[in-house]
Amino acid sequence: MTNRRQFIAAGTLLPSFALAQGEAKPVGSEHYTTKKTPDSDVRLFIWRKKPANVSKGAILWVHGSSVQSVPVFDLQIAGKPEYSVMDWFSRLGYDNWCFDCEGYGKSDKKRNINADVATGADDITAVMDYMGRQGVQKAMLYGSSSGALRAGMYAQRHPERVARIALDALTYTGEGSPTLAQRAKGLPKYKASNRRPIDRAMVRSIFTRDGHGDAADPAVVEAFADAVLAMDNSMPTGTYIDMVEKLPLVDPEKLKVPTLIMRGQWDGIATMQDVMNFFVKLPNPDKQLTVMPGAHTSMRSKNYERAYHVLDTFFARPALAYTGGS
Repeated sequence: MTNRRQFIAAGTLLPSFALAQGEAKPVGSEHYTTKKTPDSDVRLFIWRKKPANVSKGAILWVHGSSVQSVPVFDLQIAGKPEYSVMDWFSRLGYDNWCFDCEGYGKSDKKRNINADVATGADDITAVMDYMGRQGVQKAMLYGSSSGALRAGMYAQRHPERVARIALDALTYTGEGSPTLAQRAKGLPKYKASNRRPIDRAMVRSIFTRDGHGDAADPAVVEAFADAVLAMDNSMPTGTYIDMVEKLPLVDPEKLKVPTLIMRGQWDGIATMQDVMNFFVKLPNPDKQLTVMPGAHTSMRSKNYERAYHVLDTFFARPALAYTGGS
């Protein structure tokens, strides 16, 4: 008889996330690395969850503009363990890493900068170098919203370090985006300061601004807000300015690695046409565009299992035996 653990090893997602008898909960470990800059050394916080048996490789999870890494990727909610992305993917056999970008959470905030997308790509370089010193020479990347831009920019610079990449809630040119049109109204304020205040209403708006607030469980939204606000009451302005003024920041024609685009059906960060224009320009034939019922936050929506399944099946895709060459 096939048991529950064998289903997990096979990558099949299960409707229940309760621990099997005798099964240990994944344990995290805290790490720090130093990013060298012309101004000063910058200390970056890293969080890792590694299963006893890594069967599917390493994932580096990259957060977005208004959040830190652990609330996004290792959210712990009593009675709802499935909302820890890192716990779920650890049990699927992945070595999971995430980090706080400079200016966020437990990473340094001492430099007089607004922590733009390029700064975040530099952070990924420092974290990947640290991972390399721990034996991880190549990883899969997942980034959401501005995290997708950070991850995409890094993959353009260092394709040799990226096995596969998933870009969730991606915006390309920003043309026609209702979210960015609204954000542009605050541009003078964002440009006047390196940081912008956040509060519970702002965190809740991540889930409600697309007109489908019921796509997420209110208990998850409130637990997520608790976790974010426990660490910061302000966030850097750089990615907001970049996404209003400087798009496109990632050139799809220079993104050479296998790429998954994950798109929430009602996500206002980009139009469907903008995302499709990016997708068709990707040069690697190993690519996928998936539209999911949901808004901007696929991992914390009621349809989280669909997002997890899409991501796992792309990251665990078998190597090609034939690519058309001689």
